[in-house]
Amino acid sequence: MSAAAMEPAGARQQRRRFRLIKAVLSKPSGLFGFAVVALITLAAVLAPWLAPCGPDTQFAGLRLAAATAGHPLGTDELSRDLLSRVLFGARISLLVGFASVAAGAGLGIIVGLISGMGSRIVDTLLMRACDILLAYPGILLGVITVAILGPGLIQICIAVAFVNLPLFARLMRASVLRERELDYVNAAVVQGSGLWRIMLRHVMPNSIGGVITQLASAAGHGVLLEASLSFIGLGIRPPAASWGTMLSSSRDYLTVAPLYAVVPGLLLMLLVLGLNLLGDAMHKALDPAGTTHAWS
Repeated sequence: MSAAAMEPAGARQQRRRFRLIKAVLSKPSGLFGFAVVALITLAAVLAPWLAPCGPDTQFAGLRLAAATAGHPLGTDELSRDLLSRVLFGARISLLVGFASVAAGAGLGIIVGLISGMGSRIVDTLLMRACDILLAYPGILLGVITVAILGPGLIQICIAVAFVNLPLFARLMRASVLRERELDYVNAAVVQGSGLWRIMLRHVMPNSIGGVITQLASAAGHGVLLEASLSFIGLGIRPPAASWGTMLSSSRDYLTVAPLYAVVPGLLLMLLVLGLNLLGDAMHKALDPAGTTHAWS
């Protein structure tokens, strides 16, 4: 028996994760994307200590003030410190991007697994429902969801999760359809394993790799969707800080306070770019046809 076969399963999984991380960070795009996302995440976590003041604190007589030592980015039309609002706004973008996409991916994985392993009727019903959702543009589906539930952080998270659900469901179903025809699944059936045991113990762990590659990119789209909904007034309720809300409010003051729009817009662009580059690097690292397949 080889040394690899005698290695504990936990050690093999840890070694695979290390190979994946190494493969992602070895690519310039993956390293840049990881650095951008890590820096913005760190700034958001440390916002209470990095921000000069509270995001809703107002300073009398400092409406649309220029950048100073006390207010490095100046103030907005309500005399609130822009740097503080940018830092706290990052928390909302990251929360929506990560939490809601994780929820959508989790539900999509369950739907795709049941669709791929279920009967033809179940598969048809679930996939036609996903097709109906995919027929709507993401922003329109988000607007419809928020219009029904109302604006707010929780409602935005539900909307983004709802938008991402059919994408992950179809990805998971495609992987499951390939896996269920392999010999190890047939061997489990011959041994008398039940359907749920085969689904959860054998098929799902080996089918989820293709879904993982889409998490970072989907998080980028989730951040952009939250900013878009906030920009048109259907997102985070004032006075909560949000990059999309700041971009919407800054339109009337572009010549007076350009940093009001430039900074949140630039950070939004960098965060989405970083997540997309990170997702692309993960896809290449997990691609079975690639030369650096880290999941083996």
